[in-house]
Amino acid sequence: MRERGVQIESWGPLAEGRNGLFTDPTLGEIGAAHGKSVAQVVLRWLVQREVVVIPKSVRPERMAENIDVFDFQLTDDEMARIAAMDTGASVFFDHRDPAMVSRLGTSRIHD
Repeated sequence: MRERGVQIESWGPLAEGRNGLFTDPTLGEIGAAHGKSVAQVVLRWLVQREVVVIPKSVRPERMAENIDVFDFQLTDDEMARIAAMDTGASVFFDHRDPAMVSRLGTSRIHD
């Protein structure tokens, strides 16, 4: 993607906390080692992989927490442990799932 000037972006990096993300023992352990929350570990993992992250929050304290990921670095081992959690399927939205896509509905833009 870099060769073609494409930047990877994660517009839902915390997957709305689905599938027990915020209570995951691996992420919790890594966070505790750095004095950080699970959300901060996830965001830092993405940042270290050069993924642009756009976490959504309307709460000022969460916004502050989400930006506070530049004062620590995950080790190679921690990065690998997190990468090993990948199931190969989206926990947030799977565009290949007909049931999920059908819930989107359709909209038309009128001139």
